[in-house]
Amino acid sequence: MGDPRGFLKVRTRRELAERPVAERIKDWLDVHAESGLQPWTREQAARCMDCGTPFCMTGCPLGNLIPEFNDLVRQERWEDAYNRLSLTNNFPEVTGRICPALCEQACVLGIHQPPTMIKNDECTIIDQAWDLDYVQPMPPQRLTDQTVAVVGSGPAGLACAQQLTRAGHTVVVYERDDAIGGLMRYGIPNFKLDKRLLDRRVEQMEAEGTRFRTNVEIGTDITWDELRSRYDAVVVAIGSRVPRDMKLPGRELDGIHFALDYLPDATRRVYGVPVEHGIDAKDKHVVVIGGGDTGSDCLGTAIRQGAKSVTVLQIMPKEPAERPDNQPWPTFARTYQKTSSMEEGGEYLYNTDSVNFVGSEEEQAKVTVEESATAAGFVADGHGHVTGLRIVDVAPGEDGPFTRQPGTERVIPADLVLISVGFLHPDTTTLGEQLPVDLDGRGNVARDDSYATSQDGVFVAGDAGRGQSLVVWAIAEGRACAAAVDRYLTGATELPAPIKASARPMALPR
Repeated sequence: MGDPRGFLKVRTRRELAERPVAERIKDWLDVHAESGLQPWTREQAARCMDCGTPFCMTGCPLGNLIPEFNDLVRQERWEDAYNRLSLTNNFPEVTGRICPALCEQACVLGIHQPPTMIKNDECTIIDQAWDLDYVQPMPPQRLTDQTVAVVGSGPAGLACAQQLTRAGHTVVVYERDDAIGGLMRYGIPNFKLDKRLLDRRVEQMEAEGTRFRTNVEIGTDITWDELRSRYDAVVVAIGSRVPRDMKLPGRELDGIHFALDYLPDATRRVYGVPVEHGIDAKDKHVVVIGGGDTGSDCLGTAIRQGAKSVTVLQIMPKEPAERPDNQPWPTFARTYQKTSSMEEGGEYLYNTDSVNFVGSEEEQAKVTVEESATAAGFVADGHGHVTGLRIVDVAPGEDGPFTRQPGTERVIPADLVLISVGFLHPDTTTLGEQLPVDLDGRGNVARDDSYATSQDGVFVAGDAGRGQSLVVWAIAEGRACAAAVDRYLTGATELPAPIKASARPMALPR
C-alpha cells in the first residue's frame, strides 16, 4: 500500500468509456472504447485500502490476492501483478470482462464510497501480460502415466484440464461443439467477450500438452462407460443446459425459442460457422421473457440484427439503485445495473407476467387472464406462427407468489419470443443410462466435498454439479476438482483447492 490516503485523495470511480451506441450496434466488436492501461489506472488502483481483513477476497470464490495485485497495478509492476493473479485464476481475461464482480460488492471501501475497480484492474493486468509477452505455456516438468478425460470445455472443464496438465497428467478435453469454450464460446455474445481471447488460451493449453477433441458427443460418439474404461479418471463438466420452459397456452406456435438456441447462432454467423437453428431477429418484434444477463444479451443481439422492436419482460420489480437493508455489506446486493445492451434500445417491462402466446385474433379470445389458470388444456395447432404475447401486471404477494392485477392484461406484438428464465439441470440422459451416477434432488450430478460422484474415478465440476451459477464459481470448482482428481490418481496433491463442493456464496446474483 504505497499511499495510505489514496482512497481519500481519489473518491470517484472511473469506468471504461464505451463506444457510441450508433456505432457499436452496427458491429459485433467490444462495446468499450477503452481497454488495458489508461492514464487513470494507477490512481484508481491506489484507492485500495489494503484492509487488515480484505473482505473482497472472501467475496471471490477463487481467493484472488486482490490487495496485492491492486498495489502492483499502482506501481505498474505488470509481470509481478500477472504472476500474483495467475496463482489463483486461470482465465482472468474472462472474469475481468463478464464476472458480476462479487469482490467489488464485498470491498470495504464500498461501505461509504464506490468500491475499488478490482475487475478492471484484473483485466488490465492480463491484457498487459499478453501485450508484454509474459503469458507463456507452463508445461509440466515431468509426466505421470495417468490419463484424464474432461467432458465439456466451459470454464470449469478448461480450468480443471489446465491444472491437471500442469501436474503432469495426460488430459483430453472432449467438446460436442465445433470449437472449444462451452458457453463462453457460443453462449456469450462477441460484443461482451471476443472469442480471440479464448483462442489464445486454447493455444497456450495445447502448448502445455492438453489435447482437445471437438465435435465429439460423449454418450453418442463414445459411450460414457467406454470413456471410463479408456481413462484413469473422468471429469464431468457438461454444464447445466436443460432450459426451464414456460408451459403456457400457445407454446407450440412457431417462432418461440429458448435464448440459448438463439444466441449461439449470432456468434456462429460472426465467425462464418454454419448455424444450427437459423433464428434471426431482423425486421421482427422480439419479446424476451426473463430480465437477467442472458435476457440482456438477447436484447443487444436482436438490436444488432435489426429487430423492429425488443421488449424484455421481468416478473420482478426493478432493482433499487442503492443496497437494500436486507442485503447488507459484504453480501452481493441486487441493485439496478444498466447493461450496455440496455443503453442501446429496447424496452424493459418490470412486474410483468406472461399469460399466453397469441397466434391469431381468434386465439387471443380463447384465453383471458381470468381463464388462464384453467387453460392448461389449450394448445395451439403448432402450424401457426406467434404474433403476440398476452401479458399482465403483477404485484408481490404478502406471503406468497405474485398476484395478477385485474384490468392490466394486454397483448404486445411478438414475431419472435425468446425464453430466458434459467436452467433446470444438466442433460444426464446418456450418462444415466451408460454410466449411472447418483443425482441430487434438483437433477444435478451428486458429489461429495471432493467432487467425487457415486462412480469410482468419476468426478463432476461446475454447473453440472452445482447448478446454474457464475463463471468465477465454475473456474474455482474446476481448480478444486483438479486437486481432488490429482489426489485420487497419485495419493497426494500440491494443486490448490479454493472451495469445497458444498461451498455457497454469501449471496448469489440472478
